[in-house]
Amino acid sequence: MTGPDIAKRILIAGVVIVSSSPVLADAIDGDWCSTKKAKQFSINGPVIVTPAGTQTTGNYSRHAFSYVVPEGDPDAGEAIAMQLLNEEEVQVSEEGGAPEIWRRCELIS
Repeated sequence: MTGPDIAKRILIAGVVIVSSSPVLADAIDGDWCSTKKAKQFSINGPVIVTPAGTQTTGNYSRHAFSYVVPEGDPDAGEAIAMQLLNEEEVQVSEEGGAPEIWRRCELIS
């Protein structure tokens, strides 16, 4: 087997591995609306505007976000964890509660 044949096999193996991985949405940043309540929140990097309208910071990664509900907001002190499911849905888990699916807010022009 020659050098180009080995390189070609390695390239093909890499493409197969990458194409078999689940595709994740671009980023959790943006405006999210509850499917059950008339509430929304906004994420921009490590900054979140909570459903109560308070700006605070949390633990940010492109596909997940977590924070502790700040003083003055309902349920202050509770831990909230979010996981991006796809471009349009995020799973929001509150301490001791069942996870909820929130969707990106629709733009109205």
